[in-house]
Amino acid sequence: MELAINQVSKQYKGNFWALKDFNLQLRPGVLGLLGENGAGKSTLMRIISTITDPTSGTVQWNGEDISKKPNELRRVLGYLPQDFGVYPNLNAVEFLEYIAAIKGISKRTAKKRIDELLQLVNLTHARKRAIGGFSGGMRQRVGIAQALLNDPQILIVDEPTVGLDPIERVRFRNLLSDLSGERIIIFSTHIVSDVEATAGSIAIISKGKLMHHSDPDALLQTVEGKVWEVIVSDQDVQAMRKQWIISGTIRSSKGLQVRIVSDMKPAPDARLTTPAMEDAYLYCISDSRGGSRND
Repeated sequence: MELAINQVSKQYKGNFWALKDFNLQLRPGVLGLLGENGAGKSTLMRIISTITDPTSGTVQWNGEDISKKPNELRRVLGYLPQDFGVYPNLNAVEFLEYIAAIKGISKRTAKKRIDELLQLVNLTHARKRAIGGFSGGMRQRVGIAQALLNDPQILIVDEPTVGLDPIERVRFRNLLSDLSGERIIIFSTHIVSDVEATAGSIAIISKGKLMHHSDPDALLQTVEGKVWEVIVSDQDVQAMRKQWIISGTIRSSKGLQVRIVSDMKPAPDARLTTPAMEDAYLYCISDSRGGSRND
């Protein structure tokens, strides 16, 4: 089971490139696709899902070009888009029955599968409630259930935790972890903590380009010995932001404790500290954003 993204580029009107020469090879497990809003994540998801075609390059599913044989992938694909719409007057069972019919799943198979999925996403108690009365987290769980109706080998979820409260975000992340195993899961987000909690590998995208792809430990290694802390005054922070990558600030009685990611020591009294995933992410995208790693 392999999904191969080979030199994929996507151009829109006005000579805007949403993706540029993007390469990625995926096998079973959870991939966290991490990037800021507008980085190209959703464009990549739509290409993989056969909703849109790349301007150049190919996406291959088990060696077959999906633009030439899209149905081969569609049969084994589950997709939860960023803007997931529901019919508010339908209850959870009615909505999933409707989606199952669209996917060509028989009524008998759908009934059994819907019961299993509602239990999996912890919505059995709300199966007969109108979806319009669901919380954001409950709607997202219905969304993941509809994506799993055909027991997909590839599951794509695009910004699934946006707008969820902290408890629902944790529940959703745990659900994705439970679903991993013998399937490829692509979890697209701009929230670093969500990726850190769920992904076995992380791909960082910025301005349509792949900046880094590795497991979380290897990503953290990229900033080992490059994360510093220093106490400065409020007036100094603004000047420092123009020169350094600042990943966080904490106010204390002594002033502002500033966290800086840099190849070199940013100040005489700066001291090294333990790297975090946020530091590594900002370091990887700093070149594409015009940031500075040193002076």
